[in-house]
Amino acid sequence: MVKSNEMTDRGTNALKTHMTGCDKLEMGQTRRGWLQECLGCEAKTEFKYFIGGTQVFHSLEDAGCFCRCCCQPCHPYTMTVKELNTEAEIVTVDRPFRCASGSCKCCCYQEATFTSGGNELGRAKETCWFCVPSLKVFDHTGNQLYLIHPPTCCGGCCVNCCAEGNPCGKGCCKESFRIFPADAGNTDGDAPYLGMILKKPKSMATELFTDSDAFVIDFPKDASADQKGILIGMGILINSIFYESDQSNSGADAALSFAG
Repeated sequence: MVKSNEMTDRGTNALKTHMTGCDKLEMGQTRRGWLQECLGCEAKTEFKYFIGGTQVFHSLEDAGCFCRCCCQPCHPYTMTVKELNTEAEIVTVDRPFRCASGSCKCCCYQEATFTSGGNELGRAKETCWFCVPSLKVFDHTGNQLYLIHPPTCCGGCCVNCCAEGNPCGKGCCKESFRIFPADAGNTDGDAPYLGMILKKPKSMATELFTDSDAFVIDFPKDASADQKGILIGMGILINSIFYESDQSNSGADAALSFAG
């Protein structure tokens, strides 16, 4: 069960200032390096973050060129989300090199650690899954906070492609990862959920010429500022695992193709 009072002293003041009372955050990947991508190279991932339509944060991936080009989407990286203008740290995502996400894996799961102000907020780790990708989210003590996976149908065997609206082709429909409590006995079908990380539809130009994606994070109502920081990091991690360009040949992309 999520305990919102256990983590309230671990984030930076900037994280607490912006996330206290915040219900929703939008994050958009910029078109940085669009010419590089047209030429077959991978640019550093950059995001802008908005609350109520106003940009409040920005982030830029820190990863080597060789790793980005040759190890995508498994490459290790660090990404620090910073307050606009002041550069104060909000949350840092540290993702090590791991095998690509895929079904029926028994080891080398995708994972990431989330820190703020030098303190660990929590971590996330891919689970062993068969048809529907899922990740577990933990706090800094190792207690599970959430289970995150796309909405399902057919008794949990498939990703529900109509859960957030009618699909109309890859990149043009809404794809979501729902946030469930750690102790939820059933997360299939129409099971109640706490929040959502929603991938927004792309425009035609964005779809054709860049890998840029946009997400909306609906935070759980009882989430603390630190837990919201973790979920911002989850938005970054989910993008890198499931939506970077070279992911098209992986098992995770095949599973999500039901949703797009």
